[in-house]
Amino acid sequence: MNALIDSIHAARGGEWAALAGTGVRILVIVLLSLAILAVAHKMIRTFRIYVSKSVRSAEEIKRIETLGRVFRYITSVVVALIAGTLILGELGISVAPILGAAGVIGLAVGFGAQSLIKDYFNGFFLLLEDQVRQGDVVEVGGQGGLVEEVTLRYVRLRDYDGNVHFIPNGSIVTVINKSRGFAYAVVDVGVAYRENADEALEVMRAAGAALKADPVFGPKILQDVEIVGVENWADSAVILRCRFKVAPLEQWNVRREYLRRLKAAFDAAGIEIPFPHLTVYAGEPKAGVAPPFRLARETHVIEPERTVGRQT
Repeated sequence: MNALIDSIHAARGGEWAALAGTGVRILVIVLLSLAILAVAHKMIRTFRIYVSKSVRSAEEIKRIETLGRVFRYITSVVVALIAGTLILGELGISVAPILGAAGVIGLAVGFGAQSLIKDYFNGFFLLLEDQVRQGDVVEVGGQGGLVEEVTLRYVRLRDYDGNVHFIPNGSIVTVINKSRGFAYAVVDVGVAYRENADEALEVMRAAGAALKADPVFGPKILQDVEIVGVENWADSAVILRCRFKVAPLEQWNVRREYLRRLKAAFDAAGIEIPFPHLTVYAGEPKAGVAPPFRLARETHVIEPERTVGRQT
């Protein structure tokens, strides 16, 4: 009887010892995971600060901070998955069936949430490749406006009318960024066919030089006005083109001010900005004699109204 009791106590002692060993190993796994996370987060933060010191733009700093948050999140998920798998193995739970079930569930979720996964992948590369920043003016997904927020899921735009657009990153195929480095303010002006094109271009050049010398608009213009020349023969006008190389997001302001000044310059020089008009052509045979184009004039006589009074 004593031997049986001793064997039971020995078995219980062995179980407690095994449980204690398992607990110690789980504790070591948790502590190592926390240490790895702390080191990884510190390295990411140190690298982010180091890169931010060489950047002066506030938009670049925001982009670097966003990428830092993304990398911290990915590191946390990977370490947590590995630590969870090791802990389950220490508890004696077979990981293979769980991984198989997770694979099946992940496959089903993947088919059901393809657009969501595509949004996150596209958003990651949008940030990584620096295609869009907060504060840029862009056209994405068929919409244009000022970028107010960029996340892994969507891009939030506000257009000129104040409407807010949420563009899922998965639907973004092409990004047209209008605020990187510099921009061009392209101006097309129509003058009458009877005007001398060279004289009109000289007036445009002078107006551009005066605009660049302006203390307000001068710093926004990076180069002298570029006179392109005659761009097109339109129905009612000859189209002349010029452009300014300007600072980002200043192309619209410079274009408006230049058009305002050019209108006054054309008026002072007597250069006609024509209205759309229609020329009626009566036809001409090969002999070169045009048939007469007859106009009939009708005169309408309006008689005054007569008031007939009643006699009493």
